[in-house]
Amino acid sequence: MDRPSIQNEEQYEALRDQGYSKEKAARIANTENAGKKGGGSQKYEERTKKELYEQAQKVGIEGRSKMDKQELIEALRNH
Repeated sequence: MDRPSIQNEEQYEALRDQGYSKEKAARIANTENAGKKGGGSQKYEERTKKELYEQAQKVGIEGRSKMDKQELIEALRNH
């Protein structure tokens, strides 16, 4: 294989089938709780703009300082 090790191969393949990029599918499939259902995360709409900005910073979204709350949500969902 020409890609790094994937923790949850089944989830990776399912994400690729859904049209996710190799990078995004691998990032999701390699999370600590890959493949586990939980829904423990707070919805983006329920978070503050500051929380969204900090998340955008963690994942490297460019132009985040000029975004309003809704734009941050869109950027995070499409990253």
